[in-house]
Amino acid sequence: MNGGMYLRDLSPQGLYIENGKRIKNIDKTQDSYGNFYMQPNGIFYITKDKKAYVTPTKKFKYNNSINYATQSGPMLVIDGQIHHKFMPNSKNVHIRNGVGILPNSNLLFAISAEKINFYNFATFFKEHGCKNALYLDGFVSRIYLPSQGITHDDGLFGIIIAEEVNK
Repeated sequence: MNGGMYLRDLSPQGLYIENGKRIKNIDKTQDSYGNFYMQPNGIFYITKDKKAYVTPTKKFKYNNSINYATQSGPMLVIDGQIHHKFMPNSKNVHIRNGVGILPNSNLLFAISAEKINFYNFATFFKEHGCKNALYLDGFVSRIYLPSQGITHDDGLFGIIIAEEVNK
C-alpha cells in the first residue's frame, strides 16, 4: 500500500530512507498547508535489526541503524492519545491508510474500506492498543492484496510499503 506522501514528481515528501541510504532529508517545515504539515507529523522507521517505530518528527533521532524510514503526517495517536486536532464529527472524510505499533511490537497497517475522518481512523488504532500511529496517505490510498481479492492497481504511487513473503 501507499507508504507516505509524495511530491508531483513522485519523489518522497520528507524523510525517506531505503536500504540504509538516506534519499531525502527530514522536512522540518512547521507552518505550511496540508495533512503532511499538521503538527505533530511523524516518521515510521525500521531498524536493521527489524524493530519498527512510529515517532513524532520532533522526537526522531537519526542513526546508522535505520534501514527504512518514511515521514508523513499527521500523527494519528501520540503516546496513547488521539491527535488533539481531530474532531469526532468532522466532515473531512477520505479513504485513509496508516501504520501503528501494537502492544506486542508487531505492526498494524490499515486502509479504510470507505471514506472516514481522522478521528475515527485514529480511534481504530487506539482501540487496537497502538500507543503511536501515523497517517500515511489519503485520497489516493491504494492497496494490492490479491490473497484477499483486493487489487487496487490504478493511480500513481511515490512510496510503496510491501511485505516480503519467504517461501
